[in-house]
Amino acid sequence: MVNLSFYKNKRVLVTGHTGFKGSWLCKILINAGAVVCGYALEPPTNPNLFELSGIEGNITSVIGDIRDYDRLKDVFDEFKPEIVLHLAAQPIVRASYREPRYTYGTNVMGTVNILECVRLSDSVKSFLNVTTDKVYLNDDIPDHPFKEDEPLDGYDPYSNSKSCSELVTHSYKKSFFQDGRCAISTARAGNVIGGGDFAEDRIIPDCVRAVEKGEKIVVRNPYSTRPFQHVLEPLFVYLEIAQRQYEDIKYEGWYNVGPDDCDCVNTGELVTMFCNAWGDGAEWINIHDGGPHEAAFLKLDNGKIKKVFGWTPRWHIAETIQKTVGWTRVYFDCPRNIPQEMDKEICSFLRLK
Repeated sequence: MVNLSFYKNKRVLVTGHTGFKGSWLCKILINAGAVVCGYALEPPTNPNLFELSGIEGNITSVIGDIRDYDRLKDVFDEFKPEIVLHLAAQPIVRASYREPRYTYGTNVMGTVNILECVRLSDSVKSFLNVTTDKVYLNDDIPDHPFKEDEPLDGYDPYSNSKSCSELVTHSYKKSFFQDGRCAISTARAGNVIGGGDFAEDRIIPDCVRAVEKGEKIVVRNPYSTRPFQHVLEPLFVYLEIAQRQYEDIKYEGWYNVGPDDCDCVNTGELVTMFCNAWGDGAEWINIHDGGPHEAAFLKLDNGKIKKVFGWTPRWHIAETIQKTVGWTRVYFDCPRNIPQEMDKEICSFLRLK
């Protein structure tokens, strides 16, 4: 597990800080005493975790487009980050079919822009590009967990743009950072769930919206298997990668961050767990809407990160659902208590009182 004391007074730039994962990440960094600058678009939903979490007053928050190189470069020049965690993205598969050009512009040229800023910086010592489990060439082979050395070739515009983002990172690393002045890594995380995700076309937010309205939960693909994990699982891994490669460049590389096999469930099983945890007669129905192609089976082999860092997942899927339901009930009952609930979950994850 990452040593959070390492981050005290470290200057950390987080792109995508107004999003679901970015807000949780900033909350952890603030608690650790880091000096945080965020660069992102306005929060993507209303409501949103960025505002609920109360982090804005504790960081330097810059609203900007990752495609705007000049604006991003100005932020680098002024803030002079030591560590850069790149989460900014267009992250929704179905949205990428509607807006492929925007998706590629954000996910590919956004990566070029951030790496170009890192290349020209004299302060950055550790860079992590957060991509996705969907970067791999996926032929829907059952029970085939992907390893880091397998071909990258995502199918849909989102997945493919993230494959391209990986390749851009690989090229920059080989072309400009062989001198070791900055460690470069990518992290390919599974499907994250947890309190505070309000995005469209994601299963847990769909569940929350349905129970809030007293409606049945609509599930499009109940037999699709995904590597679901609580949002805190990959975030603490990101922080460990960034820390360890900052201290020793031998730790840079490409890493899968996913749950163990026992926690890879299909969407129907996940929603059933949610309904059981929520109670109050929550139930779901299967309605396939004839939407675009999405892979039926996806698992990650997490052996490398276990071997390199001694990491193991902390929360199984059932506990993850319980935590998500607990967070959501706090949100429904008293939204102003969300910052304290986030602190409570972070301490629970770290096994602190």
